[in-house]
Amino acid sequence: MSLDKIDLSILSILQKNALAKLKDISNAINLSVSPTHDRIKRLETEGVIQNYVALIDRKKIELGLVVFCHVTLDKQTKNNFAEFEQIILQFDEVISCSLVSGSFDYYLKVVSKDVETYNKFYQEKLAVLPMVAHINSLFVMDEIKTTTSFPL
Repeated sequence: MSLDKIDLSILSILQKNALAKLKDISNAINLSVSPTHDRIKRLETEGVIQNYVALIDRKKIELGLVVFCHVTLDKQTKNNFAEFEQIILQFDEVISCSLVSGSFDYYLKVVSKDVETYNKFYQEKLAVLPMVAHINSLFVMDEIKTTTSFPL
């Protein structure tokens, strides 16, 4: 799919404020409301815009701890990868999971109330998975930059 400057402008506005009013978006991009609406619907239909969400301050809902986990599987087989991924999808504490290259297999971003709560997740859910050989946990001391916006 080819995106032009107007599409990118619409996406930029919606990344900053998914509740932006159609009239305000059309004014910002110098396009009338109807074609702006059509473009947004096309971006949704074609999957460029996947969803609209509310961004929540995790600390205000008592999720003050962020941990990055490097997970290595005992065997790098198709079945192990598939099984691990299906299990991880069920863990609400894991907010991001990526299969990576290098010295470990998966890079997880985990949120938790505190170290004790993370330790319970680690011991009772993650470390007990039969295909997991090694977990390296990195505790975030401070977040310097966190964004959901892509550079357009």
